Amino acid sequence: MKSITRISICICLMGAYSLPSMASEYHFGGFIKANARYVDGNIAFQDSWTGGGHITDSAKRSQFSAAESRFNVGVTHGEVKGFAEIDFSGSAQGNAAFSNSYSPRLRHAYIQYNDVTAGQTWSTMVNTSAFAETADLGGPLVGQAMVRQAIVRYSTNNWQFALENPYTYGTQAGSTQTGSTTADKKWVDTSNDYVPDAVIRFDRQSDWGNVSVSSLLRYLDPQDTAQLGAGVSVAAKLKTYGKNDVRLQLHYGNLGRYVGTDAARDMINGEIETTTSAMFAYRHFWTERTRSSLFYGQTITEEEQTNRFHAGVNLFTNLTPALALGFEVGRYQIDDGISPYEDISAPQGASNYAQLSLQFHI
Repeated sequence: MKSITRISICICLMGAYSLPSMASEYHFGGFIKANARYVDGNIAFQDSWTGGGHITDSAKRSQFSAAESRFNVGVTHGEVKGFAEIDFSGSAQGNAAFSNSYSPRLRHAYIQYNDVTAGQTWSTMVNTSAFAETADLGGPLVGQAMVRQAIVRYSTNNWQFALENPYTYGTQAGSTQTGSTTADKKWVDTSNDYVPDAVIRFDRQSDWGNVSVSSLLRYLDPQDTAQLGAGVSVAAKLKTYGKNDVRLQLHYGNLGRYVGTDAARDMINGEIETTTSAMFAYRHFWTERTRSSLFYGQTITEEEQTNRFHAGVNLFTNLTPALALGFEVGRYQIDDGISPYEDISAPQGASNYAQLSLQFHI
């Protein structure tokens, strides 16, 4: 009994000495989003348009969903900050027949201490202020830098220096697609991804908006091919008249999976891919609460000969400061050329869509 008492006292003392000397601050946020989406065309239905997609028979489909809802928590304790966020997009759990269940998906989980950030968050290449306001999740992803991954980043003044998780996405030498699916492709073996991707970024902010310039350096070594890749990215949000603004992105080089959200790969048939991507959006305020965005995004690749774009226009209004209602129409189109590495005809197709969204910010 005495030994148990001593152990209990020791544990209590250890707990007392490990208590934080200052209180932590907690911040909860996110939003609940309800979507009604209609798609008509011969590109297979997607919950939101990425730069991927495959051609199928022409079809029409409607879908109601709340899977894009997200929740986050931020913690501040002195000089240390932490942030974690989940949503439910892309979940394969449940079905539309009965449960419509969606499993949580990790978006962000990172720690900031002074000028250092470590964990999973947006790639240093991504300037989120240059995303368009859209009902379709992410907007014209086919023309944007849009990657979240594990990173270690140091920030000082206007500069950011980062090492980010290496991953080679693409196909091996001698890989030829002969069918309508990608099942017969020989995907790159990622067991030799050992050199982190390096990103350097410079930001400039002023009364006119902001602009960022990023450079990416990668060492891709699947099957001991040892190829060096590099690319550059420019993104900006520029204020115009009143509350209106223009948002721009331009990307070029061996950027692969960093841009286009599956429109481009890092390597095709063992050859490093070269990608050109661009995005433009103009947002116009009709009143203090009502605004529209016109947007366009496109990616073109040299090796695989992909050519894909997404265009749309929308109207948003705030019913209350926290509740926004939006309606959007647009088109996603695939105009790929004939790839020298595939024994099939070039994918050609398009789908039009309309989406109504109600979003309650927490």
